Amino acid sequence: QLLCSFYTVFFLVIIVVIPTIYATRAIICDIATIRTIMFHSYHLLSIFTFQFSILRAQTVSNVVARQVENTVEITYDLDKAAAVLLLFSRDGGDTYSATPKAVTGAVGITPAGQHKQIVWNLLADAPDWDVERARFKVVAVPEKLTFSVNGASFNMVYVAGGKFTMGGTDEQRMYAEPDEKPTRKVNISDFYIAETEVTQLLWFAVMRTTVRQQRDKGDPNWSISGEGANFPMYYISWNECQEFVRKLNKLLEDQLEGRHFAIPTEAQWEYAARGGKKQGPYPYMYAGSDILGSVAWFKDNSTSPRGVQPVGGKAANSLGIYDMSGNVAEWCRDWYGTYDVSVVNDPTGPMNGTQRVYRGGSWYQEARYCRVSERANRAPYDRNATLGLRLVLEQ
Repeated sequence: QLLCSFYTVFFLVIIVVIPTIYATRAIICDIATIRTIMFHSYHLLSIFTFQFSILRAQTVSNVVARQVENTVEITYDLDKAAAVLLLFSRDGGDTYSATPKAVTGAVGITPAGQHKQIVWNLLADAPDWDVERARFKVVAVPEKLTFSVNGASFNMVYVAGGKFTMGGTDEQRMYAEPDEKPTRKVNISDFYIAETEVTQLLWFAVMRTTVRQQRDKGDPNWSISGEGANFPMYYISWNECQEFVRKLNKLLEDQLEGRHFAIPTEAQWEYAARGGKKQGPYPYMYAGSDILGSVAWFKDNSTSPRGVQPVGGKAANSLGIYDMSGNVAEWCRDWYGTYDVSVVNDPTGPMNGTQRVYRGGSWYQEARYCRVSERANRAPYDRNATLGLRLVLEQ
């Protein structure tokens, strides 16, 4: 019997251990760990540790796990709709940086209910792991997280990982540029992305500079194209965006539970702009629609007044994310370069370069530059009135 915040009962029957956890609701993350010894004729698994987490009142309970040939089958109950994640660690549980790919069943956005099932094909996903150091974790997290820093609040939207075709796909028609080719199949791990672009209020809360002060770093004679707490921040360089996320991670480290903020990779950005797993059978040219004016501020409609507009003023895409096409373009993490079709899992771009990628187009640009596959680039020290940023939250 293990005494902790859960009532835990172990049943060991010859070679299969069935762990069951009865989890009670909690506000602070409370993790019970069960170590079970399982033997397989192929020595697939010798130490099998599951951690079942309660996060912000989403509760996973009545969990049963068993090994069936080269798969692990997990069933559980979920008291409230949540994003359910299966994570694994190769270092004894010190870090959970890997998300299995060969997983089917009740992962990702999952409605409340009983007897939810996850099936993981171990051999397909991790044939060369050190089983003595392997650990697994099932986590239920909200579809949306809200953070607040120095009086500024912002929302992060869960994006279930999956596979998509990145680049100038057929719906981009004749507008696809040469650097959007060749297209490639890409696997993306789960992450959160900001519901809106970073606002001037949030930037000031972290960096203590206004849009005018940012403008003055370039040229005091440059125009202000939109100003206010709910307007997106601009006149910010890629280098300053890195400083922004470092400071934000420090300010909110007690709330992040081992995760960290960053700016998105180019692949994360395009996956989210297309709608992730919620993208319909007919992909859109823009982020959420083929009719740009319904989802974006761009050259033809950002006229009263001319310039950036408050965030969230147009329709969201299928993930509930605003302004990924238009308003301000958004810095990405990657160096700019030709797509490497050999990198298919969470690509991060070239190892080095001179220009950083940005995506999405802006209020100043024509429709073709607001497409989900359109790529652009600038030096990391550049700043202008059309370029801002959006956050991601990663494991």
